[in-house]
Amino acid sequence: MEKVQQTESNVKSLYWQSTGQGDDLVLLHGWGMNGAVWQQTVNELSQHFCVHVVDLPGFGHSHHTSFDTMDNLTEQVLRDAPDQAIWLGWSLGGLLATHIALNHPLRVKKLITVASSPKFAAERPWRGIQPNVLSAFTEQLVEDFQLTIERFMALQAMGSPSARRDVKQLKQAVLSRPTPNPTSLLAGLQLLADLDYRSQLESLTVPMLRLYGRLDGLVPAKVASDVDALSPNSKSFIFPDSSHAPFMTELEAFCHQVQRFITSTAR
Repeated sequence: MEKVQQTESNVKSLYWQSTGQGDDLVLLHGWGMNGAVWQQTVNELSQHFCVHVVDLPGFGHSHHTSFDTMDNLTEQVLRDAPDQAIWLGWSLGGLLATHIALNHPLRVKKLITVASSPKFAAERPWRGIQPNVLSAFTEQLVEDFQLTIERFMALQAMGSPSARRDVKQLKQAVLSRPTPNPTSLLAGLQLLADLDYRSQLESLTVPMLRLYGRLDGLVPAKVASDVDALSPNSKSFIFPDSSHAPFMTELEAFCHQVQRFITSTAR
């Protein structure tokens, strides 16, 4: 059973889709993308859970809205989200899910991050995206944001044995919904460049699973061991054949890891 929610009120609401029955599972997409990237994942996981997918402010069917800070982004997402859910965030969505778990722990049963990092920007010895790459994306956005998003999609799939197929799927997802709002694109890049949750990870009270791609060029797989030290109570898994989108490259294995973590008895 699928339900689409977009209530009309004085406050512009975000576009949500809910599919399946069972424990509430919220999926958060990454920068420049929209909820359509999760379609195959939803098909699999909605057989076991009630899966909620949101187009973040400025993206997909929520392109009429925007955000400027992480608190503002969080506020908009929580407004129509389930009261308590398992939160799964990919890339920038993982940063958002982590922020929600840290600041609104009563809304989070369990936390799953995918190809994400508590600090995306590299800063020796911390591994990540070189700051000059992020600033170049920001400059390119102003000139041609369509081309910038295409370059970012190519970067996300680079290294994967199924890179061509992955990029095609990402493009299809993005193009199936309205064009992203440039304000949100710039704000999202700013969050990736500036935020650093490393010192806060130890205070997380919810069970956490971190999923990585061994071939990821944006969030290096070695970040997994770095975060193991910062969050010793969390669990991590590295998909051997994936780059930045393991839910596309290794869908079956991805859903298996998610399902096993959710159904494990530890809260």
